[in-house]
Amino acid sequence: MTSLYLVRHGPTHAKTMVGWSDLPADLSDTAAIKRLEEFLPNDAVVISSDLSRASATADAIQGSRPRLAHDRELREIHFGDWELKSWREIDATDPDRIRAYWDTPGDVRPPGGESWNEVSNRVSGAIDRLIAAHRNRNIIIVAHFGVILTQVQRAEQLTASQTFAHRIDNLSVTSIRIAPSPWSLNHINHNP
Repeated sequence: MTSLYLVRHGPTHAKTMVGWSDLPADLSDTAAIKRLEEFLPNDAVVISSDLSRASATADAIQGSRPRLAHDRELREIHFGDWELKSWREIDATDPDRIRAYWDTPGDVRPPGGESWNEVSNRVSGAIDRLIAAHRNRNIIIVAHFGVILTQVQRAEQLTASQTFAHRIDNLSVTSIRIAPSPWSLNHINHNP
């Protein structure tokens, strides 16, 4: 059986929309990182998004586990023109679209960015390739809020709106057991 351990990267402390910007993670909570590293299965392979906040977190928890090359398809949501802007800034210029993006996610797209459905398709394609390449293995994927939520939606067969009700903390683990059908969600937002 294949199991996914989806880990959200360490915090950036940004109070803006952070998607493809390469902000570093704060990995100073070494006790939390150690607990996380010890919680994850030792026989897993480790992969991360190519953004430094995810790759540095993967470095911190890798231990003796084999590491796969970073995968650009595991990046966070591409916020386009909203990147590094606060909700207040976006709401002042594009209130209808930002509310629709979060309240009724699906095909609504930030200017120059990607919709929830586009993110979900991109990430699910990358996850499917990982599952095929590492069948019957444990796979640790260090990524982002949006990436993890796409797979929660998939495992629980939720609408996008229902999916956004879930919380995904930094340095948390969401684990999913992959069976032919259905997928089984073991942990969501688990903080070891």
